[in-house]
Amino acid sequence: MNSSTPKIGFDRFIQLDWAAAALNVRAGLAGLADLNALLDAAELGMEAKKKTRTVLNRLWLEPRSELTDFADRGAAIHEMQPDIPVSALCWGMSVATYPFFGKVAEFVGRLSAIQCDCASAEVHRRMSEAYGEREGTRRMTNMVIQSQGSWGAVERVEKGRRVIRLAPTVIDNDEVTAWLIEAAVRYSSKPVSLSSLQSLPVLFPFALTRPLGYVVSKSANLNICAEGPSAQLVALR
Repeated sequence: MNSSTPKIGFDRFIQLDWAAAALNVRAGLAGLADLNALLDAAELGMEAKKKTRTVLNRLWLEPRSELTDFADRGAAIHEMQPDIPVSALCWGMSVATYPFFGKVAEFVGRLSAIQCDCASAEVHRRMSEAYGEREGTRRMTNMVIQSQGSWGAVERVEKGRRVIRLAPTVIDNDEVTAWLIEAAVRYSSKPVSLSSLQSLPVLFPFALTRPLGYVVSKSANLNICAEGPSAQLVALR
């Protein structure tokens, strides 16, 4: 994991409309006053609002330098193609920005792959193994799962004890498909097998229906490289 990347940072519940408002600001479709008004309407306390803004700043408003171009391309997609689900763009940016968010998504995706649901306790156990039994890990994992529920990816049932994977959002746009794949590669911090792209756990809320080998080969930001006689990997250019 890149040392400049915070291990934990997505420590607040983020409603989809808050993340979408931050995306609108980056795309030039709204101003900071609109985002602040939305947070004010949520009646967050001063400290909660400050911490929420910190998450949104890192997500869209003030991304890390190595993610600035990635964020700009996501915002451009949103500006030019308003029919693209905003949840896909916010999910991709979260995965690329916050490894903790991505790890929760990966575990939920893996654990719910067969029966479309999993126990929250199992997600917490896996996160503790990955991040240690440190203070805040359980709380932040809950924040991420709650946010993913707001974004239409999962539903929490049995008083939060189980997580149900909801029907995936179909993505049939080449540009968005390539951008989401790039988000997954950035999250992985290493090349990803081309054959695995169709079922990447970290992208479980989305059904990528385009021919992925073709989409990757046409991307200016992704590259296909060979590993051995038959394996192909997708890497950043």
